[in-house]
Amino acid sequence: MTARTARSLPAGGVLLAVLSAASFGTSGVFGSALIGARWSPAAAVLARITAAAALLTIPALVQLRGRWALLRRGAGRAAAFGLVAVAGCQLCYFNAIARIPVGVALLLEYLGAVLVVVWLWLRHHQRPRRLTLAGVAAAVVGLVLVLDLTGPAGSGRLDPIGVLWAALAAVGLATYFMLSSAQQDQLPPLVMTWAGMWVGAIVIAVTGLAGMLPMHASAGDVGLGGHQVSWVLPIAGLSLIAAALAYTSGISAVRRLGAKLGSFIGMSEVLFTIGFAWLLLGQQPTPTQFLGGAFILAGVTLVRLDEQPASAPGGRAARRALSSPAGHGVSAPREPAEAGAHAAGR
Repeated sequence: MTARTARSLPAGGVLLAVLSAASFGTSGVFGSALIGARWSPAAAVLARITAAAALLTIPALVQLRGRWALLRRGAGRAAAFGLVAVAGCQLCYFNAIARIPVGVALLLEYLGAVLVVVWLWLRHHQRPRRLTLAGVAAAVVGLVLVLDLTGPAGSGRLDPIGVLWAALAAVGLATYFMLSSAQQDQLPPLVMTWAGMWVGAIVIAVTGLAGMLPMHASAGDVGLGGHQVSWVLPIAGLSLIAAALAYTSGISAVRRLGAKLGSFIGMSEVLFTIGFAWLLLGQQPTPTQFLGGAFILAGVTLVRLDEQPASAPGGRAARRALSSPAGHGVSAPREPAEAGAHAAGR
């Protein structure tokens, strides 16, 4: 591999991470359209991941041709991805917003990026440096400003059960980034997404049939971008863009960037969500939200700057990765051979 190729990988990873965040950001618009047409959130999520899994089946089988051993070796990781990062994260989030304001729930969920930093510190002895800590602080402040928790929706006493559900959603989000960055016996990103989606779809379907989540949908037209369209359009958007593309590009990005940097760039999903809502739903951001966006971008930049010395040949982090036990370099700098293949999903 050439030095030029090695240098291009982080930039490619950043672009994939931004693509994943933007793709995830469309889920708010498509999901709101369905919920406004009397779809329950759980039904919308089930349709989203089931359709995505079905659409990815043939491409996944083509990628697995002659390589079924990869699926056997990675079955446990794929099952955990679908159970915790896809189904678990979304179910916990929906339970949270049933008890606490959406803005508070989102803030708590996106603290999953902070959990990634803590996990890498405790489990892999990757102690965060000053730039990372400053990036964490800036990103959290930015989330608070973007979600406008000081408004009426963010006030009042919080239900502790709702807070607990949101905290569990944060664990699910952190798990998504950690499992996506794993290098051992890695499945191709598309196959990982496909397998995880089927696991998540089965879990949510069983949960719905058991009566734990309301499941109802409507075949009527839905309002989207000021027009009445078939319900098929938002389902297609949720499955193709907000699930298949988002999870696949997200896994690819995290394998190139590592769990820490990937999770912080993933915070930009909030900005894309607000932007799409502005363009398609007429929900104009406030000056406070624009300021919050600047803080989030500053936080991501600080974490990115902190990662750059680690990617330099002979750097301190590179030497630590070489001397650490096998399997402990989850977010250590990757060479192109390690990066393999890669939105996601959560």
